[in-house]
Amino acid sequence: EEELEEEEHQINKKMALRSTQRLGRLVTMIPGDGIGPEISAAVKKIFTAAKAPIEWEDVDVTPTFDEYGRSTIPEIAKQSILKNQIALKGPLGTPIGKGHPSLNLTLRKTFDLFANVRPCRSIEGYKTPYDNVNTVIIRENTEGEYCGVEHEVIPGVVQSIKLITQEASMRVAEFAFEFAQKNNRPRVTVVHKANVMKMTDGLFLDCCREVAKKYPDVQFDEQLLDKTCLMITEDPHQFDVMVMPNLYGDILSDLSAGLIGGLGLTPSGNIGKKGVSIFESVHGTAPDIAGKDLANPTALVLSSVMMLRHMDMNEYADKIEQAILETIAQGPETRTGDLGGTAKCSTFTDAVCDRVSQL
Repeated sequence: EEELEEEEHQINKKMALRSTQRLGRLVTMIPGDGIGPEISAAVKKIFTAAKAPIEWEDVDVTPTFDEYGRSTIPEIAKQSILKNQIALKGPLGTPIGKGHPSLNLTLRKTFDLFANVRPCRSIEGYKTPYDNVNTVIIRENTEGEYCGVEHEVIPGVVQSIKLITQEASMRVAEFAFEFAQKNNRPRVTVVHKANVMKMTDGLFLDCCREVAKKYPDVQFDEQLLDKTCLMITEDPHQFDVMVMPNLYGDILSDLSAGLIGGLGLTPSGNIGKKGVSIFESVHGTAPDIAGKDLANPTALVLSSVMMLRHMDMNEYADKIEQAILETIAQGPETRTGDLGGTAKCSTFTDAVCDRVSQL
């Protein structure tokens, strides 16, 4: 009887250990809308080929409404993200001018995802008008014009509030300088319109100036938004790390993506104050090609690479990144249609899997 009890105890210990190990690598997957399920499946297939120690927990974030009638994500999805602390998200559809609020905005507010990190790097072997682009945009993610406060003053007159706080501005500025220092990037540029919005952008600019004093080894400069757009299209090599309020980051990150081939090639990560991080593709749901095996999964795969590095799984991140970039560089036969190629989503994914299994 004692032997049976000891055997049962050892079995329970092993099961508990396996559970702990599994939970340590459990990631919430939000497949999303439109092409989202297809590109999410591609990521899973590539991770399997790379033998990446990740288990996926799929959740649906179709909005529900709380007792006050406010749109929110389902509780089961919220609890999954809080438990796992890491999520990978496909594109989510947002009704234009009506319907539920942006689910992306809801996720940012729910998990206090204050910093959006958008690397923009040229892919060797895929020619665009600009070579060797290598910038990072860090966008304040919780306030500004996207704080969601709008109302009708009188019929025909509506007002939107731009909210800027010292707390949010300081923490995203701290994050930008820490990011630059940790990644050996020599310069941080704050992008603003404080010449017009003297109080809101003025506060954001002042916070960045204050934080810059604590990082004397990182070069700091300031640039107006409109001039930044001009300069980055003239010569993107003038910029390194850029930090800015919410709306400007949304605009400038898409503009930057156009320099290297589009949103289908650009990853994104949202970093939270409370430990939660959500990595995502930032392109749309592309309903016109959904279900037709034509989608390009590159952006979501590269976002998953960012996720792996965030989890200190650099070996798997490097392997998957190398495989997908080499597949794109190989030529039109292994590129999807948006990159001028002939490959379908499935054949592109298979080509990446073949390459990653050889590394």
